Amino acid sequence: MLKPIRNLDLSARFSGYAYQLEAIETVKELEYSALFHEQGLGKTKIGIDLSLEWIKGNVVDCVMIVTKRSLIANWLEEISNHTHLQAKVLGQDRKANFFALNSPSRIFLIHYEAVRSEAERLELFLKTRRVAVILDEAQKIKNPESQLTQSFHALSEHFSRRVIMTGTPVANRPEDIWAQIFFLDGGQSLGSNFEEFRSDIQLDNNLHEDSGRQSELATGLSSVFEKIRPFTVRETKDTAGIELPEKIISSVRVFMEPKQGVLYTKIQRELSAEVTQDGQLVVDNAEAVLKRILRLVQIASNPKLVDENYSAEPGKLAELRRIVADATSQGSKVIIWTSFVENAEWLCSEMSAYRAVRVHGAMDIDTRNQSIETFKHDEDALVLVATPGAAKEGLTLTMANHAVFYDRSFSLDDYLQAQDRIHRISQTQTCQIWNLICNDTVDEWLDSLLAAKRLAAQLVQSDITKEEYERLANYEFGKVISEILDPNREPA
Repeated sequence: MLKPIRNLDLSARFSGYAYQLEAIETVKELEYSALFHEQGLGKTKIGIDLSLEWIKGNVVDCVMIVTKRSLIANWLEEISNHTHLQAKVLGQDRKANFFALNSPSRIFLIHYEAVRSEAERLELFLKTRRVAVILDEAQKIKNPESQLTQSFHALSEHFSRRVIMTGTPVANRPEDIWAQIFFLDGGQSLGSNFEEFRSDIQLDNNLHEDSGRQSELATGLSSVFEKIRPFTVRETKDTAGIELPEKIISSVRVFMEPKQGVLYTKIQRELSAEVTQDGQLVVDNAEAVLKRILRLVQIASNPKLVDENYSAEPGKLAELRRIVADATSQGSKVIIWTSFVENAEWLCSEMSAYRAVRVHGAMDIDTRNQSIETFKHDEDALVLVATPGAAKEGLTLTMANHAVFYDRSFSLDDYLQAQDRIHRISQTQTCQIWNLICNDTVDEWLDSLLAAKRLAAQLVQSDITKEEYERLANYEFGKVISEILDPNREPA
């Protein structure tokens, strides 16, 4: 146990909203808990104030906050803004970690990968102090088979208090919630067998053919939250009573440019096409299902991602220019989301007239942070082009109120987290979310699939009732993907 530090100010600089204070009161005495407040409702503030409550009440000696590497700077800023404490950062420098862990610090910040690499040292540390842990963006450990997740499961019982926080516990598929809850309770609520848990709640492509399976799925999904309710707090923007501006989601339909359409059809029907890569003419074989889907998504977005000799203007670009021109002429800033690093570079160049900046995974953390700061504070920087993997979490970008999805991945988490960078506390303008969809392409399947995933997530999280789910559920995504992947199907 750490010795008390004289004159240590453990008060919060600012009081939270009523729903934030209520969440803290609900979970502060629990050994483990899940804070599943919708993104944009200030979970960071809840985590910080909960930490102060634990330390002030002598429940723990210190708190370890685990977050993504890219969010360390954001957490440092928030801890400075909301407390009188200074956090110690643990990273990949083992020597620096040694001195930090032997300091009297009350709050430690560490990223997920550093926990894995320092697992042995952390286990020893946890035997010498009473440590609470808060996993920010806990969906990071959604895969029970990953070595990262297994490292956290092995350390779990050594923490005096355990909290997971995420606005998207069902990050992509319903079964994503299992590993996160297992970290808290070791399988008491959702069972210790992942495969058994998953078998009851899978969104598979054959659901549209089996009404009995659809009914079983609805029952399985609706039972999850009841099992975890005793230690879970979930608020949405509606239930929290926060008055946020309206969020309007619009689908903008476009047609592929002719050369784009030819390349798309070749990949779809013939499973391969002659393209230029690294200056060489090669046959791009897309027979593997996942590769073929990815290729179709890339071509519907920007054929140059597949064939570097493509020089025409993709079908979506004109609509993107129109949306950006309209938004900026009204004094708005715009975020353009794409799943591909090459697209982020290309679109940033295309938007140079708007002093566009970009954020993507091939950039180092400091350069990403500089781009974000420029977008936030430079009045002339009107456009941010970003990949969800590099900028979808932990950022408040309410200086923009338009978000354009130039393309989307299969990930529900990418989609929801990215759009709510602008629709969150401190936003004062109506938010416009634009989805660019190429007609008669894989874009339509992605739209259907993400809608089905979103509905399933809402039922698991108890945002809707089982009756609402059954009324709204649509399993056509399975039928659509079968048609897309059938190379012999007749043209529509």
